[in-house]
Amino acid sequence: MSRSAVFFALIFFALIFCVPARATVLWSDSASRVIHATPDGTDILGGAVKRDDTASDVLYFKFHVDPLSDAADEPYYALFQLNEGDTNRLAVGNAPEAWGYSACYTSETGPSNRAAGEFNLKSAHPEGSGLGGFMPYELPNHNHDKTIVFKVQYVPDGDDLITVWLNPDLTHGATVENQPENITTRFKADASFNQIRLRHDGSGGLRHDGGNGWIFSDMAIATSFNDFVVERFWQTWWFRGVVALFVLAGAGAAVLAVEKRKFRLQLQHAEQESALERERARIAQDLHDDLGSSLTRISLLGSLLRADKDNPEQIEIHAGKIAQSADQTVRALEEIVWAVRPGSDTLQSLVDYIAHFANELFNGNPTRCRLDLPNDIPARPLPPDVRHNIFLIVKEALTNVLKHADASEVNLQVKVAGSALEITIADDGRGFDFNSAATNGERNGLENMRRRAGAVGGTLALNSAPGKGSRVEFHVNFTS
Repeated sequence: MSRSAVFFALIFFALIFCVPARATVLWSDSASRVIHATPDGTDILGGAVKRDDTASDVLYFKFHVDPLSDAADEPYYALFQLNEGDTNRLAVGNAPEAWGYSACYTSETGPSNRAAGEFNLKSAHPEGSGLGGFMPYELPNHNHDKTIVFKVQYVPDGDDLITVWLNPDLTHGATVENQPENITTRFKADASFNQIRLRHDGSGGLRHDGGNGWIFSDMAIATSFNDFVVERFWQTWWFRGVVALFVLAGAGAAVLAVEKRKFRLQLQHAEQESALERERARIAQDLHDDLGSSLTRISLLGSLLRADKDNPEQIEIHAGKIAQSADQTVRALEEIVWAVRPGSDTLQSLVDYIAHFANELFNGNPTRCRLDLPNDIPARPLPPDVRHNIFLIVKEALTNVLKHADASEVNLQVKVAGSALEITIADDGRGFDFNSAATNGERNGLENMRRRAGAVGGTLALNSAPGKGSRVEFHVNFTS
């Protein structure tokens, strides 16, 4: 396993084991229940949870309500009630005489309540009472649903401590400590239970039947407030862990990509340096071989010219050879200048120079040179060694036509299609037989051309027969 894989695995397990353990949901019922005209109610808990007067732990209760009965149906009660057998214990919802969200069967009576054992719940939206005042409760209204959470701190052999939150914040990150005080109500009550009943009823009079009841849903009992906090999947620890892993993996991949790119650039730079050294060596060799030999020949011919100064015929012969050597020297110098000139390392420059060389080579010669060149050549760079080898292939082929073919016409065609370059040189000369001993020089030239074609990743084909001319085809695909 690679070091990076081990690193990511360690981070993943660290994220798992560093996450605090969640508390336990002891019971839940997400079904929606319409509770109407149920004076005593029916147990929905089924003995799943119970506490008696010896308990000393903490439980949290939650339920959601959508009142169908409202203030016009008062007095009525609608309660989420803890029962110990048939004995009514703490109940939360709408107490019979409280007129608003409230609790009943409490050990204390609320400061704004008239009936004993009832306690109004604080609300973030209290009811107005005229003259700019507010009542310390909120009236139940249809289509104004609420979530109620209450906490019971059990006290053995005593009244239990109750805290109720009316519509608390249950979004990600919410805690008991950050709930607003204006929705928090505290009092004492006996909260022992082995049943939960949902009750609704009116006063029994002709005018007040309690309305249409309440809808109760999303009920639960847990050991922590945190269990009621709603976490979207993107807010969970495991999602954050996965995102963290992906971020780390992305950062690692980015670093690796940068390092690879840096290495490629270094390799490319090294290859360029190597190519530059090879090109310098080639130019030095050309200077020595071509210019050096030509200038040496001119110098020797000059000496012969002085020695034969009294022989007009020899002077004319020597002068002609000097002029021929001078022409060869000029061409060699032009090739070297083209090779080192800035901007020459392109396909366009290669085609242009091939055309220039062909015109110069056959200028004043009986053999006519026809050029068929593309009008639109893509802007493709060529390394110096590739450009030089392709030029030497064309130079060798054209020079062979000039020296040996005795042709009346030679055609030079260049085609460029995408990344492919094709050069064809065809003449109508005398041709030759590959097996003839007289063609050893041509075969050596052909081998040189094939070697240069292979050096640039190309192919070379030669077709010739006595009396039928010759045809040289060079083809290469450049990599992008």
